[in-house]
Amino acid sequence: MTQASAAEPVVLVVEDFEDNRFMMRRLLEMSGYRVVEAVNGEQAVETAVGEQPDLILMDLSLPKLDGLAATRRIRQHEALSKVPIVAVSAHDTTDFHADALAAGCNEYVTKPIDFDQLEALLKKLLDRG
Repeated sequence: MTQASAAEPVVLVVEDFEDNRFMMRRLLEMSGYRVVEAVNGEQAVETAVGEQPDLILMDLSLPKLDGLAATRRIRQHEALSKVPIVAVSAHDTTDFHADALAAGCNEYVTKPIDFDQLEALLKKLLDRG
């Protein structure tokens, strides 16, 4: 079991509300993921470049740089061009979905997050590679 920790997929959680970040981190860690966090779009780009996560959960409404702009910047980095990015938003409209996909997100989930659905989505996205 000692090698399991090295094989833990790394998920970058980008969320400006501490309570949401804490809940997502706890649930992801209980499911065997290693979690790194960012609280705004600029930090999301820096953390993604530095940590090279296996998957990114990107809140779209963020301070300093919104989630769409942060996603576009992350996609400009060759090493991150194929990392799955899941847009997370309270807005469930066709326009928001289209904007997120156009910016480079692979999937879109709405808040409040159904964690069982999210976990199934993460497994699907991480198995692609």
